[in-house]
Amino acid sequence: MPQPDAAGQPTPPEWPQVLQDLWPAVRRAWFFAVVASLLLLAPTFYMFEVYGRVVNSRSHMTLAMLTLAVVLAYAVMETLEWARNEVMREAATWFDRCLAPRVVDAIHEGNLRRLGAGTVQPMVDLRVVRDFFNQPAVAAAMEAPVALVFLLILFIVHPWLGWAALVGALIQVALAWSNERMTQPPLSAANRAAIAAQQTADGMLRNAEVVEAMGMLRSIHARWWKQQQTFLDLQALASNRAGAFAALTKWIQTVWGSLLLGLGAWLVLENTLPGGGAMMIVASVLGGRVLAPLVQLVTQWRSVIQARDAWGRLTKLLAQVPPASDALPLPAPRGHVSVEGIVVAPPGTPTTILRSVAFALQPGEALAVVGPSGAGKTTLARALVGLWPSMAGKVRLDGADVYTWRKDELGPHIGYLPQGVELLEGTVAENIARFGEVDMRRVREAAALVGLDALIESLPQGYDTWVGPEGAVLSGGQRQRVALARALYGDPVLVVLDEPNASLDEAGDAALVHAIRTLKARGTTFVVMTHRTSVLTVVDKMLVLVEGAVKAFGPRDDVLAALRAGHAPAHVSATRTA
Repeated sequence: MPQPDAAGQPTPPEWPQVLQDLWPAVRRAWFFAVVASLLLLAPTFYMFEVYGRVVNSRSHMTLAMLTLAVVLAYAVMETLEWARNEVMREAATWFDRCLAPRVVDAIHEGNLRRLGAGTVQPMVDLRVVRDFFNQPAVAAAMEAPVALVFLLILFIVHPWLGWAALVGALIQVALAWSNERMTQPPLSAANRAAIAAQQTADGMLRNAEVVEAMGMLRSIHARWWKQQQTFLDLQALASNRAGAFAALTKWIQTVWGSLLLGLGAWLVLENTLPGGGAMMIVASVLGGRVLAPLVQLVTQWRSVIQARDAWGRLTKLLAQVPPASDALPLPAPRGHVSVEGIVVAPPGTPTTILRSVAFALQPGEALAVVGPSGAGKTTLARALVGLWPSMAGKVRLDGADVYTWRKDELGPHIGYLPQGVELLEGTVAENIARFGEVDMRRVREAAALVGLDALIESLPQGYDTWVGPEGAVLSGGQRQRVALARALYGDPVLVVLDEPNASLDEAGDAALVHAIRTLKARGTTFVVMTHRTSVLTVVDKMLVLVEGAVKAFGPRDDVLAALRAGHAPAHVSATRTA
């Protein structure tokens, strides 16, 4: 089981370790499957003894003892089969419990890095792999070694019977290989098309208002239907091929059982088969048992391909997003910000947005970042809170790199309000408290800072009001103020606000200014990306960004004077960056 870390949360292992830890359980299930499969010889042995010893001796006691023995064998066989299923079910549950936290973390990190992992598909893949533990194909693979035992018995009974069964097994193996070659490409392509269709549908639902308002539904629906139709066509092709191979495989199993029976009868006629007619029937039954696991594998090959593809996608994601390395805990920051000539590009792209941006802030200072749209203000905000890495240079908080700083350790000291405000489904109090332990004193204090306490108290359940999906029960301005209260919760030492007053009215603007002034007095450092001038009254410094480069940085009044004069003198940024 995964061991808890210092915070009491399970530390998810990587998948090789999970498989290694699962091996004892799989080995135990395999043992149960082998023994249960060997007990399948019990009815054959019973039939052989009844036809031979009981009929010849006409002994009722012998018949009763043989019947009791075969009933007990059936009971043991079913018990072992139940035990195998239980072991594999527990193994599947443990597999999910170990890897699910790691996969969720990888989805989150992959979404931040724009690796295309920001969907629920990896969780679906995890479920497919987990469910595969109890698929018939796994049971057939576990029983396959017993088929070799049955084949050996046939060789002992008569070499010709053994060779006939071996030829049938080789034909089944050839069919399994052909099934793989014919069904894997269309089935894998169908899985990819299904994922694309699901992503299109998810995007349509997330942007339902925009889609409806601008009449985009028909076009997006057509795009989704094309992907869905591709998925259906490919799945039908793969299913048709797999069905044909399954039918052919079952036909060969049936025919081969009859051929072995006929061969046994011929050997009886030639007086070369030990045991006579009874052994002829036994040989036919054993021949069918030799082929049974292979038949099961062929008929279940679709589930094998789906599990293999899902496992491939999971391992690729986990390789792209390795787990965070353990680092020594750092002391709580005080709010000294140092930006050291950073060059930043969106993750996964080579196009730089910020170029050689450098400045420094002392604890308790507030900086306003201004510039035209597309200047790089949002990119700078993401770099300051450690969401996006820098290609060159560092963003440091009290001397430590914010990107490599563990976010669960740094997060409580950071406040961040992104440009696109989103609330999580939960109560108002839970959203403000960042879904940690709700300290109502701090929740009320953060709400009061942004002038939201009276509004919250007027809601039906007050702070326990459910905000709905993405905060749907609140207006845009209310959502922004709740998100602002979330950013200020717990007196963070660094607060980065990206267009915090974009949806605020005059009262909201005043509350924002009051909140910045109050927390500045407590030593909080602020960086505010803004197009509006209302917040400039409480900032100490200004930074002007144009096309990703710093055009001016310094005390607010100096930069404003330079801007009013129509230029930003070099000495403003050169002499004030220290």
